[in-house]
This record gives sequence, C-alpha cells and structure tokens, in this order.
Amino acid sequence: MFPTGTALSANDDDVAIKAPVPAIYLDLRTIYAQVPAGSLAFGFGHPTLFNALRTFDAAFPTSLPAAKSLNVDFPLTVDVTDSVSLYTGVSGNSTEFGGAGWSSFQITSWNIGIQADVYQQNGGLFPTVTLQSTFTQSIPNGPLTTTSFNNILEFDYALDSDETRGLLAGFQYTRTDVADKLVKINPNTIAYIGGYYQWPNNWKFTGRVGVQSFQGAQLVSLASIQPYTQAIVRLDLDRMDDNDNRLFGVTAEIMWVPKPAYQLTVRTPLYAVRN
Repeated sequence: MFPTGTALSANDDDVAIKAPVPAIYLDLRTIYAQVPAGSLAFGFGHPTLFNALRTFDAAFPTSLPAAKSLNVDFPLTVDVTDSVSLYTGVSGNSTEFGGAGWSSFQITSWNIGIQADVYQQNGGLFPTVTLQSTFTQSIPNGPLTTTSFNNILEFDYALDSDETRGLLAGFQYTRTDVADKLVKINPNTIAYIGGYYQWPNNWKFTGRVGVQSFQGAQLVSLASIQPYTQAIVRLDLDRMDDNDNRLFGVTAEIMWVPKPAYQLTVRTPLYAVRN
C-alpha cells in the first residue's frame, strides 16, 4: 500500500539507490447498503445515504421508508509517505425507497481527506496512532445539501515485528450539516475494539466490534428519528501483496439502528504507481 518507486540516483561511490515515489491509485469501492424504515445509517466511514435526502423527501412526504443504495466511490489516493495518505474524489449512487424502484445512477457527492500516522509503534511499547479526517459534500447544491465531517482516531498495537497480527481500538465522530435549517441531523459516535491477523499467503482478516450512539434527527415533514445506542460489527477480508499493497478487499458491516442495517463493500484498487 505504501510506495517504493523506481527512480534511481547515484551516490559518490556510483552505487544506485532507489528513491521513494508516492503510490498513486484509484481506491475504487462498490457499496451496497440496506436500511430499515424510520432510520438513518452511519456506520464506519462516511455515510452513504444522506445524499438521497432530496429524493425520498419529495417521494415520501410523511414517512421515512426502508431504503437500499448502490454506491460507487472513486477516491484518487496518493500515499505521500509510509505514514501519510491524501485522497479526493466523487461518489455516485442509485437508490430505492419503499419498493418504488431504483433511481438512475448519478454523481451525488465529492470528498477530500487525509489519513496520517501521528505516532508509529516501530517495535516499541506504545501503539501506532492513526488519524483520518474526511470532508464530504453532496451535489448539486440545494435546500437539502448535506455536508459531512468524519473523523477517526485509531490505536494499532502490533503483536509481532512484522505487524501481521495485532489489536485495535478506536473512536469515530461524524457530524452532518444540512443547508435547510429545518432539517437537523445530530452527531454520531462509535467506540470500538478489534484485531487483525495476516496469513503467510497475504490474506488479512480484520474484525471490529463496538457501540454506535446516534443523537437523533428531524427531517422537515418526516417523522423525527429518535436517538439510539446500539451495537455495530465490521469484518474485513483483504488480499495483500508482499509489499502490503491491497489487491482486493471485501467488508461486511452490520449496524443496529436500532433494527439491523447492512452494508457490503468491495474494494478493487486501480494502481497507477505502487510499491
């Protein structure tokens, strides 16, 4: 996942040395989400259904129906160093509300973000500390334009020198603002623990379990969504190469909101430059 490029230089002894070159790739993600009636789903990462508020507010003026969404994210990612990544891109989706049929696929939001290791364990006693921040805004602009601020702070304690197994703990905070002041979506927080294991064949499994606390919402003429504190589970299976570049990944997520909501993500990175 992190780069070592092919640019060459020579020192005074005419010995060729590889100079680091940033990894550049399109971190393509295809996401299917299913949410029960009367609920909004956040989960790990940035929300996937807020961009459709305009659609179901017009179609269902008195209720919040069960929803399905097929999202595709196109974040162009640059691993600047082995500890800092920058990304920006757009997302599109097709949605289905209350069995009314799927909408046409549209580009619905853009995002920009950074992920950085503010401290690295490197065999020490203290875990690696990673901060990820993402800003997302729906498009086109209008009365129900949503702006989301998502921040994740994660602690990764490796149990071996190769960092193929370890323990995780983290905290996520999501704030969503809506242009229409009559619509109010309160903050969502997740606290979680987990762990990971990478086999010699470079398949890697990561599991996270936690508690999600949503402070409720009021959506114009729709019924208000009550606050809840419920369990959330995320399971990741990734295929890595020998240099820890992700070749393929699948993520299954279940969140109780308070009824179960489901999300399945398939990651297929497209590399322009990789380690």
